Amino acid sequence: MRQLQRFCRWGPHPESDWQRGPWAEKVWEPLRYRIDFKVLLLVFKALKGLAPPYLKYLLIEYTPGRPLRSQEAGYLALPKIHKKSASGRAFSYRAPKLWNDLPANVRDAPSVLAFKSRLKTHLFSLCFSSP
Repeated sequence: MRQLQRFCRWGPHPESDWQRGPWAEKVWEPLRYRIDFKVLLLVFKALKGLAPPYLKYLLIEYTPGRPLRSQEAGYLALPKIHKKSASGRAFSYRAPKLWNDLPANVRDAPSVLAFKSRLKTHLFSLCFSSP
């Protein structure tokens, strides 16, 4: 108990193993990209039937009114919302927006592992590309 109190009072030592744990690999991506990664992984799993069914009902496939090349691209329909309100952060809006912004090679991944790998590569390039 005394060690825990000392730890809480002074914090970890800079050279401790606490900073070199398994979570240290995830430092490359800022918080926004981590959130996008989680949302896009849920979308991929929902579209493949690996996530809870209620998530699949929030995602509507894009079907244009006339034949277009984009109808085979795997896009999702964006619901109409007021962007200034909190509904712009809702899963039903944010997930299709992020999904539609992905390159085709990431969206068309054959498995969850391949999708994760391609998505991390894509987000890494977005995060650290020089403007």
